Amino acid sequence: MSTDAKTQTALMEKIVSLCKRRGFIFQSSEIYGGCGGIWDYGPLGAELKRNLRTAWWNTMTREREDVLGLDACILMNPAIWKASGHVDTFADLMRECSLTNKRVRADHVEAQAGTVLTYTGAQAPNGWRWDRAISALLKNGEHIESFRKRIRTLIAQNAGESAGKPEEIELLNETKGETLEKTVDFHPETGGALGEARPFNLMLKTYLGPTATEADVTYLRPETAQAIFAQFKNVFDSSRVKVPFGIGQIGKAFRNEVTPKNFTFRSREFEQMELEFFIKPDEAVEIISGEVAKWSEGADLSEPQPNWGWELWHRYWVDQRTKFYEGIGLGDVLEYYWQTPEDLAHYARACVDILCEFPFGTEELEGIAARGDFDLSAHQTASTKSQEIFDEELKNAAVKLTDEQKEALIQKRLAAEAAKVKGAPMPEAAVRAWFERLFKGNYVPHVIEPSAGLDRMALAVIAKAFNETEKVDEKGKKETITVLRLHPRVAPIKVGVFPLLKNKPELVAKAREVYALLKKHMNCFYDETASIGRRYARQDEVGTPYGVTIDFDTLGEKGPELLDTVTLRHRDSNEQERVKISDLLGKLLPLVS
Repeated sequence: MSTDAKTQTALMEKIVSLCKRRGFIFQSSEIYGGCGGIWDYGPLGAELKRNLRTAWWNTMTREREDVLGLDACILMNPAIWKASGHVDTFADLMRECSLTNKRVRADHVEAQAGTVLTYTGAQAPNGWRWDRAISALLKNGEHIESFRKRIRTLIAQNAGESAGKPEEIELLNETKGETLEKTVDFHPETGGALGEARPFNLMLKTYLGPTATEADVTYLRPETAQAIFAQFKNVFDSSRVKVPFGIGQIGKAFRNEVTPKNFTFRSREFEQMELEFFIKPDEAVEIISGEVAKWSEGADLSEPQPNWGWELWHRYWVDQRTKFYEGIGLGDVLEYYWQTPEDLAHYARACVDILCEFPFGTEELEGIAARGDFDLSAHQTASTKSQEIFDEELKNAAVKLTDEQKEALIQKRLAAEAAKVKGAPMPEAAVRAWFERLFKGNYVPHVIEPSAGLDRMALAVIAKAFNETEKVDEKGKKETITVLRLHPRVAPIKVGVFPLLKNKPELVAKAREVYALLKKHMNCFYDETASIGRRYARQDEVGTPYGVTIDFDTLGEKGPELLDTVTLRHRDSNEQERVKISDLLGKLLPLVS
C-alpha cells in the first residue's frame, strides 16, 4: 500500500471512529454482527441529515416559484419498473471469487501485477481435503509465505470448522505460472481467480398480498425519480403550473449493491434528493421565441430566459447545484466530469457528475442529466395514459408559421435523428406525427434531472470538516485535538451554552435562562461539567460553531456595563466577544440559518 493510500485509510478510520464515538453513524444491527451495507444515524447524525434535507428542500422548493414537492411511497406498481427499464436493465456486471465465492463489481476491479500460482489441493491434519483447484495471484512485493498464509486463512473461512486451524492446513501441488504486468482477473483482496462477468439485478424484491407468489412480486424502489414521472400529470393538473417547472422529492431508495463500500458512500439503503425539472422541447422554444439560445463560455445563467433550450437549462442547474454546495461548505472540494457521448445513455443528451474529494478518492456526489422525454414517453406507452400537456402559447405561435417554416423544422429534426450514434432514429412518419401534435400545442415535456445522495452528502461534509491539530500544554505534553469545522448551516448543534461554574446557582440559573431562550429557535446543548476549555473542546469535536459562556461579568460583578452580557466564542477563529443577552438571538439566527 502506498504512503498516500495508508494516509487516506488512516484518515477514513479516524472519521468512522469519530462518527461512532460521538453519535453520528452506527453500524446497523451491530449487536448481532451488523447488516452489510446498511447504517443507522445516531442523535447527531440524525440532526445533520435533517439540516441537509432542510437546506436542499428550502433551496430547491421554498425559495423558488417554479418547483413543487412530492412525497411518494416506497412501494409502487411493479409495472412502473418494467416501463422504466429497471426490471430488464438495472444491473451491474459482477464477478465471483473462486476461493470465497465473494462477488465484486466488474468495474471495481483494479488492474494488478503479480505471479500466478496454482494449487490443486489442500489437506488438514484431520483428513479434511480441499479438492477444488485454487488459482490465485501472488502480488508483487508480497512474500510467498504471507501469500500462503492468506490462502490457508481463506480456505479455513470457506470450509468452516472441518478444515481445522488455518496454520495446520497443508497446501499441495503448487505450480508457479506466468508473471503478469496488469490483470483484472483476480479478486483484489483474496487473490482468487474471478469468474466471468454476469449481470446482477440491483432491485430488492418483496411481495404485496398474502400468497407471496410471482404474481405478488414488487420491488423496493431503487430510485425516487420514477414516482415523480408517474405522478407528473396529477401534479400538473392540480397545481396550476406551467412548463418550465419542477417536482422535487426526498426519500429512501434501496439497491442490492454487490460491493457496498467506503462507509456510507455506497450502501444498500440510502436516501435520495431528486428534482425532475420539466422543460419545453427545443422545437417548441424555437416556435415561440424564434430561436433557441446557444451556450457559450461566460453566458449569464443567473436568470432563466424564455429562449433557453435543454442545453442552457442543463448548464443552469449545474450552476445552481454548485452554488448549493458552496453554501454548505463544499465549494473548494468539487470537480466535474462531463460524460462523453460514449458514456451517455442512448436517450440522454448530456450528463455531468459533480465529484467531491473524499478520503478514499474523488467520487460522484451528484449527477445532473438532460434526459429528454424518455421517462414520460416510456410511461405513456406502457400505461396508455397520455403524458402530454397543452401549451396555449405554443399553439398561438405555431398558427403564425408558414408551411415552409414548418417543413424546415421537420427537416431539421429528421437530420438530427439521422445523425444519432446511439439508439434507433425515429422514423420519418413518427417525426411528422409528432410535429403535427406540436403545432397544435401538445407535447410531452423534456426533463433535466439533478439527483443527489443525502448519505453521500453527509459523509462529504463530515470528511471535509474533519480537522486534527496537535496541542502542547505547559508541561510539554502533546495532545491531538479534533475539530469538526462544519458549516453553521448544517451543524447538528448550533450553540453550546455553558455556565462558567456549576456550583454557583446564580450562574446556572442565568445559563438555563439563555439556553431556554435559544433552544426554541435552534438546536443547542447545555453543558456544565468539566473545565470550560474541555467543554469547548467537546463541542468543537462535534462541529458546534458557537459557544455561549455565562460568567461573573454576566451577573454584573465587574460593573453594570457588563450586566446581562455573555461571552460568544467562535469555533473556527477562537474569537470571543461580549454580547448582550437581548441581542444574542438576533446575532446568531442569521449565522446558523
